[in-house]
Amino acid sequence: MALVEQTIIDKIEVTGPFKHVQVRQDKQIIDDVTNEVTVSGRWHRYVLNPSDDISGQPSDVRGVANSVWTDEVKAAWAAHQEERNG
Repeated sequence: MALVEQTIIDKIEVTGPFKHVQVRQDKQIIDDVTNEVTVSGRWHRYVLNPSDDISGQPSDVRGVANSVWTDEVKAAWAAHQEERNG
């Protein structure tokens, strides 16, 4: 049995008034012979804000972010950060 590690994005969620994009990655160890048996796995989550640089994100994550981060959402997020940071 040869094992292969792969990381897939298995969930992209949009939450809150500022359309934060939550990404869940599933890091899997699989049997590369059958490519079906997951021997081990673990999840990692991260959140993107409307002011974040998403150029290094996978295309599906960029697509979701670009579709929900309108100019209005970005302006509201910037105003919220300005108010918060005084």
